[in-house]
Amino acid sequence: MSGQVAIVTGASRGIGRGVAVGLGEAGWTVYVTARTVRDGESDRPGSITRTAEQVTRAGGRGIPMRCDHTVDSETEAVFRRVEDEQGGLDLLVNNATSYSTDLGPREDAMFWDLPVPEWDQMHAVGLRSHYIASACAARMMVPRRRGLIVNISSIGAVRYTGNVSYNVVKAAVDMLTLSTAEELRPHNVAVVSFWPRLTRTEAFIAHPEQFSDPSKAWSAEFNGRCVAAIANDPRIIEKSGQALDLAEVAIEYGLADSDGRVPELRPRA
Repeated sequence: MSGQVAIVTGASRGIGRGVAVGLGEAGWTVYVTARTVRDGESDRPGSITRTAEQVTRAGGRGIPMRCDHTVDSETEAVFRRVEDEQGGLDLLVNNATSYSTDLGPREDAMFWDLPVPEWDQMHAVGLRSHYIASACAARMMVPRRRGLIVNISSIGAVRYTGNVSYNVVKAAVDMLTLSTAEELRPHNVAVVSFWPRLTRTEAFIAHPEQFSDPSKAWSAEFNGRCVAAIANDPRIIEKSGQALDLAEVAIEYGLADSDGRVPELRPRA
């Protein structure tokens, strides 16, 4: 897979970082975007510089590029740079999200008691930015008649998981996948949603007591290996429009986490 080019948004930490590193293991050139350029610039650990270094150490080529995905012009600048430097794009992973807490969306109040700006925050980054980035990617992929967009979603798209705004965003992300897939399929460009499971992100490691069974968590890089396997599937267009759960992907492509575990299938509803 050497020579393949990807953009992973929101990759300074968490699942985005893991996806970028997993792609690096498979030899990808990965443009890593987020707002935190260097360690220490945020009160949360991680940065695009560190992630890019990890991608390179893993065997790929990591390229950090600061981008606030709520600013359309900054998103567009990322794609222009990739076009100028690489001449094309093979994979976009829409992962950028923004929550009011390190651990994700708040689950300590009913929706009518939560500030409306928290709804706006989740939708602006976790949904609208995916739409903008997908449009930019499509303009690069359609003329070449190849490419893949992966939207990081969640089983929260079809099941209540504790925060109404989060669940609405993820349901919309999966509909974005289904709808854009319809329009891109004639151009041989695929779009899928990917549902991670509980992941050992930096926030998880810092607050394991917040989870009922921390032993069930998966490495962030395992998500990346699954995304790399999806991207390497020559028949991925047949899955275009679908939401793919971590376990389904791992089982189909014969993948296990670094400790040898394979996730079990679970009902979707």
